[in-house]
Amino acid sequence: MEQDLELLKRCLAGDGAAWEALVRTHTRKVYNLCYRFTGRTQDAEDLTQEIFIKIFQTLKTFDAAQGAFTTWLNRVARNHLVDHYRRTRHDRVTSSIEDELGTIEEKPSPEVEPVGQLELRERKELLQLGLDKLSPDLREAVVLRDLHDLDYQEIAQVLGVPSGTVKSRINRGRLELARVLKRMEGMRGPAKAGSEP
Repeated sequence: MEQDLELLKRCLAGDGAAWEALVRTHTRKVYNLCYRFTGRTQDAEDLTQEIFIKIFQTLKTFDAAQGAFTTWLNRVARNHLVDHYRRTRHDRVTSSIEDELGTIEEKPSPEVEPVGQLELRERKELLQLGLDKLSPDLREAVVLRDLHDLDYQEIAQVLGVPSGTVKSRINRGRLELARVLKRMEGMRGPAKAGSEP
């Protein structure tokens, strides 16, 4: 946090190297958030760039008295993602997750056998497809809590809602996600069995 504030001061003074360091420090977190919202590598990369442009343009509005820089950054990212979701809601088409799933997230361990890697990838794809079926309010609460480990207060600040609402959305989101995943797994099982001669 101290490092962020120091980099921030230098950025505001026009130090380009400080801006690059700030971007490097937070790119992975922002990308992962974007990926969880979109489920597509290219979209997540584009949105990450857009978010950092927005952060650069609004850097002067950050107020350390209002909370940590990461909380502010998450709020800017979340607002941009919600705006993007609303703009593209009608344009979206259902598609499978790209093969390079997790290129920036986590590389599969070389010790894991190919079958294990395939199962892990299928589970990730299923989770992302399940998240895609949640409403934006529920999805963002679950993503911020369960995939980004933010606490309830941080999520409340990012989303601009009371912490009681956050807890409610997380609980409802988890229940709905569990129902969706159970339904999807049920649909996959018979399909596989039925496809054999």
